Parts: sequence; structure tokens; C-alpha cells
Amino acid sequence: MNRDRTLSREVTATQIPSGEKVPLAVGTHVVIAQTLGGTYTVTTDFGLFRIDAKDGDALGEEVADHSVKAGTLADGAPDPQAVWDQLRLVFDPEIPVNIVDLGLVYSMDVVKADNGHKVNVAMTLTAPGCGMGPAIAEDAKSKILLVPGVADADVRITWEPPWNQSMISEEGKMKLGLI
Repeated sequence: MNRDRTLSREVTATQIPSGEKVPLAVGTHVVIAQTLGGTYTVTTDFGLFRIDAKDGDALGEEVADHSVKAGTLADGAPDPQAVWDQLRLVFDPEIPVNIVDLGLVYSMDVVKADNGHKVNVAMTLTAPGCGMGPAIAEDAKSKILLVPGVADADVRITWEPPWNQSMISEEGKMKLGLI
């Protein structure tokens, strides 16, 4: 598959690793380096960027439907497994393993709120200086909000306990060639 593309319209991309939002002009040549979880990691002559799923059409890609087919529980609460499934669609743009299998998600709780149900997630990053943290957290929040029964979501980045490679799942370690 040819991974070379020319943007058909301007898009706002996230520069890697700074996390800064940068406009990429129509006609910009990019090479798709990674397509995971509906986002695109691309290289250009001036750096590495993440392009959101909603802008896949600018790359000539079909925009994927990430709607969740799962139902709610009897009390209208979101199915926790559906939330975990959505979190498995979130990737650090430089690592081809989702944030759950990387061991970055420390907790996920569903709580009853005034306007429905809220999902609270505590997660970390592989390195404290990672500028992509806010973009990864926002990606997680937007995917959680797609789950039926979720009225609100809060994804909080924490540094305790510090992340280390032993937190990676066996599947993640296999994908990374660590076992």
C-alpha cells in the first residue's frame, strides 16, 4: 500500500512530541507512518504529526466509524467493558500499542452523576516530559463519550506510581518484541 499522501485540505495536526496544534496546509506531502485507533501518525519534511480520525478524508482515507455498539446496563449505566474497549483504541502516536496494554491506565470508574453517568480515568504516560499527554487524554475522553450511557468523562494524568515496562501487558510486550 502506498503510504505517500498529499493533503487535499488544510488540517490541524498535533506535533509530536510537543503536543502543539499546528495547521498543515493543503498540498502538504505526508507519509503515513502509523494508523491505529482511528488516528494517523504522519511524517512531513518538517516533523512528525498526529492527524485525528475526523480528518482522514484529507489524507484520502475513509473516515472510520468508531461508534460503540454495546448497550447499557439495566440501570442505564455504561457497560464497563465497552469503556475498556474504547480505551484500547487510544494510542501514543509513537508506540504501536494501545494505552491499556501499555499499562498506562491505572483506574477506570463509572459513577452516577446528576446528568447520567460519569467515567473517571486515571492514567499516566511513559515519560513525564511527554508533550502528547493532553492530546492522548483528550483522545481517550472523546472515545469514552461515544459509549452509550456516558454523560461525562474525566481523564486525569497522574505520575504516581511511576510507569515502568513491567506494567505492559503480555500482549503489549509481544507487539513490542519484548518477549
